[in-house]
Amino acid sequence: MNTQTRSLTATLFPIGLLLIAMASIQSGASLAKSMFPIVGAQGTTTLRLIFASIIMLLLLRPWRARLDASTLRSVIIYGMALGGMNFLFYMSLRSVPLGIAVALEFTGPLTVALLASRRALDFVWIALAVAGLLLLIPVGQAGGGIDPLGALYALGAGVCWALYILYGQRAGAENGIQTAALGVVIAALFVAPIGMLHAGSALLTPALLPVALAVAVLSTALPYSLEMVALTRMPARTFGTLMSIEPAFGALSGLLFLGEQLTLWQWLAILAIITASVGATLSMKRDAVPPMAAD
Repeated sequence: MNTQTRSLTATLFPIGLLLIAMASIQSGASLAKSMFPIVGAQGTTTLRLIFASIIMLLLLRPWRARLDASTLRSVIIYGMALGGMNFLFYMSLRSVPLGIAVALEFTGPLTVALLASRRALDFVWIALAVAGLLLLIPVGQAGGGIDPLGALYALGAGVCWALYILYGQRAGAENGIQTAALGVVIAALFVAPIGMLHAGSALLTPALLPVALAVAVLSTALPYSLEMVALTRMPARTFGTLMSIEPAFGALSGLLFLGEQLTLWQWLAILAIITASVGATLSMKRDAVPPMAAD
């Protein structure tokens, strides 16, 4: 293998991993939606986080992490933000198409990226993002409106995503990927009482457990691992730019697996938010944290 071929492989390999990770996350979300009739969004979130925490505990052994009081505080907030993000995102999926929910949720990392830059051009990205939101939330218009409560849940998930990024950066400074494992455990402890109260013994339905395990692998264990490998092999700005197309993966996954048809205006709205996110990521400070995926 010559130098040019090795260079091309080194470039394409992490991109491929990241695309697989995004496809895995959105496929997992589609599969998770099939569990809603049995245990609801609350129970689905609980099962996903419990199985994901068991997997990550076994693989990453986070008890080896070094935690002082400040780091522990950041890890706890990071874990609660992760739990809130998963819970609110699944709550939004009860009434909002997957692609639209992902686009609305993406306003969280988009805001983080915009705050990391102070250029006049950022007003263009803000305007695009606002235009996308206005196209997505014209409640009551024929064929264009979406459920307002579902939209609020997705936007709330975006707020949690922003906190997840900010506190994950602080918490992970010393312990790296072990922080992710700790965060998932805390998220499970945070959300589990809600799921247990809502779903009760239905959480133990035997036929549901393999599906929940698959959701945990597709939505958490596999993409987290692939993203971590990809991030170590590409610039953070490139990582963030590629992550910006995730709403499109959500829309395609919803179409393929759930039969969710979007209107032309909704596709344009998603495109506007993706463009705003790509632009904001490209103009952010070089040391800013990229928008890690965590649905």
